[in-house]
Amino acid sequence: MRIATWNLNSVRAREARLLAWLARKQPELVCLQELKAANDDFPSAALKALGYQAAVHGQRTYNGVAILSHEPLAEVEKGFRDGDDDAQARVISARVSGIRVVCAYFPNGGEVGSEKFGYKLRWMERMRGYLERTLEKGESAVLCGDFNVAPEDRDVARPEEWKESVLCHPEARAALARIADLGLEDTFRKHHSEGGHYSWWDYRMLGFPKNNGLRIDHIFATEPLAARCSSAEIDRNERKGKQPSDHAPVLATFAQ
Repeated sequence: MRIATWNLNSVRAREARLLAWLARKQPELVCLQELKAANDDFPSAALKALGYQAAVHGQRTYNGVAILSHEPLAEVEKGFRDGDDDAQARVISARVSGIRVVCAYFPNGGEVGSEKFGYKLRWMERMRGYLERTLEKGESAVLCGDFNVAPEDRDVARPEEWKESVLCHPEARAALARIADLGLEDTFRKHHSEGGHYSWWDYRMLGFPKNNGLRIDHIFATEPLAARCSSAEIDRNERKGKQPSDHAPVLATFAQ
């Protein structure tokens, strides 16, 4: 089974690229973020023609997440269900072939010290609480998405340049570590201990041509599933060409 995650930065702008990539790569399970589209604008029919069911938590103009699967999607839930009145569509979960899948678009955080950064840190604590409440001991589960956090300096092309940013700030990294401490393993790091691998490059300042990137898109898995992870990759080619997303897809392969 191949599981993928991809921040599309607008499903409407990148629909043709998404469909062509799915036809070529054929991952069994896909988590999408930053749809920037309401549910009615999501290309469910076109995806169905490729053999994918879709569970969508859309939002016009901003945010939006979805799970695509060749197999039936069960127990679909949206949001944290923690009583907080939060209108941002950032979390959707489902159960697929016995695997619990959580697709998330973590807040960017704007600037350190801002209200948006405070929201990001609170949101990450809510994510930790949500997983702590809902993950069952010993179950196979994945947390996939754009985390908007580079876990370590080896995940950053220019650590000195980015060290005080919202993507690398010690408080954001600590919040991510607390989430991982629930028993989640970074599947990409399981197979690639070296630096130099990135999933996001800023559109500005020739970020991609200069390879000024950060690894902020992740597939974290619980131990029973992580033990079955045989490979992981970042499809850097999808950051190339005409009108790409600023993110590249990340894929992990799991033995059945």
